Amino acid sequence: MTSTQANTSAAGPSQGASAPLGGSAVHAVTSVGANKVAAVTGGSAGIGKVICEQLLEQGYEVISLSRRSADIQHPKLHNIEVDLTDRAATAEAVAAMVKQHEVTTVVHNAGVIRSALLSEVKLTDLDALVDLHLGCAIQMVQAALPAMRARHFGRVVLLSSRAALGLQTRTSYSATKAGMLGMARTWALELAPEGITVNVVAPGPIRTDMFYDVVQQGSDKEKALAASVPVRRLGESADVARAVTFFADAANSFVTGQVLYVCGGTSVGSLAL
Repeated sequence: MTSTQANTSAAGPSQGASAPLGGSAVHAVTSVGANKVAAVTGGSAGIGKVICEQLLEQGYEVISLSRRSADIQHPKLHNIEVDLTDRAATAEAVAAMVKQHEVTTVVHNAGVIRSALLSEVKLTDLDALVDLHLGCAIQMVQAALPAMRARHFGRVVLLSSRAALGLQTRTSYSATKAGMLGMARTWALELAPEGITVNVVAPGPIRTDMFYDVVQQGSDKEKALAASVPVRRLGESADVARAVTFFADAANSFVTGQVLYVCGGTSVGSLAL
């Protein structure tokens, strides 16, 4: 595991008077407790890369944790190269991260599919996806909790999937992505009194390298799939990133424990890959 060396740029919490009840409480969250330091898993490609780019555009300091560095040239981007399916390596990486950065926003985007029909499902694949989709999320948030609690502010956004509702050949993927929903709702209840929100974005068919690992680009299958989506198109990474930045926004402190399907309407219909 290697990382770029950078000094934490977040300033400490301002010392101000307590906010009165009512609308100005939102102002208190954004001006006193909030900082803009976000950790994004899987930030080197696809949805994760666009999330990093949008957060950087909004003034965040961004730490990308992925197998390889994100190909983004920006002074506020810091890369940590790590295999997030390896619990020991992940523990080392997140410990190094929070020593250098006061992370108060965690976006857990990293994911893999491991598709197989039930008769061919390998428990080793299930174990790997549990480690990546669930275990890594726990490790990331546990590491960031001290800074979040110190500021009485935090944002956690987990990237699940429309497949959490069920999809052929997705036993391990659907199970672990569905597990994220229950985990997020549990955390939302536990952490809400501390100013920490926890929400989920669940993408549908999005045109990424992972999507094209399953569906050949330009194929009749891709065209048929796009035609089957209620909005008659496939999604783009930017569609998902906008939902993530909504949940990450310090002003949106009254939204927690929610799942936003960015799926073109497929979560209320059907989808077949």
